[in-house]
Amino acid sequence: MTFLDVRTRAEIQKRFQKLVKPVKIVHFTQEINCQYCRETRQLLAELSELSDKITLEVYNFITDKEQVEAYNVDKVPATAVVGEKDYGIRYYGIPSGYEFASLLEDIEMVSTGEHGLSEETLAKLQNVTEPVHIQVFVTPTCPYCPSAVLMAHALAFVNENIRSDMIEAQEFMELSYRYNVRGVPRVVINEDHHFEGALPEPYYVEQVLAAVGADVKDQ
Repeated sequence: MTFLDVRTRAEIQKRFQKLVKPVKIVHFTQEINCQYCRETRQLLAELSELSDKITLEVYNFITDKEQVEAYNVDKVPATAVVGEKDYGIRYYGIPSGYEFASLLEDIEMVSTGEHGLSEETLAKLQNVTEPVHIQVFVTPTCPYCPSAVLMAHALAFVNENIRSDMIEAQEFMELSYRYNVRGVPRVVINEDHHFEGALPEPYYVEQVLAAVGADVKDQ
């Protein structure tokens, strides 16, 4: 069984022709007690075959402790999209359905450096000087979730103090209960600040700034 049919592979290969710098997909998995680990690994393996700019590294969540600690991974399946450095871009759960498109765009962003954020946003993010953890809860069938994920990942890409996780809500039900996820996308910032929906960029950034106590009005 393969995830990507011939037509899809051809379309992705065409997209990936614009990749510039190498991208490393770092994947953490385990053989037991993981609902979609096997499927996620296979999907990433197929994807990595579509460009010589992409490499796939696979680690065992149980035994490869040094790498688990280095990438600060606490659950599986986990996937990091890494370029010249680790930008803190993470996927927890299988990036299927609408989230597969998010993964493709993240690969392109890390390779080309094209994040799409406005100059105003970049200026505001200079005020983020302390650690920020963004968790975006999604489901594969949610058409609004990718924009929330991609915004979080773009913010992490341009600011080293931000790390951003996509979390597939149905795979990690315990986390969904903890953060009271009743609809998706649900964005949780630094544990106690949250909002729902795919907010436009300016309002999304305001939420991040509010979570770290920045004065949005003065930006």
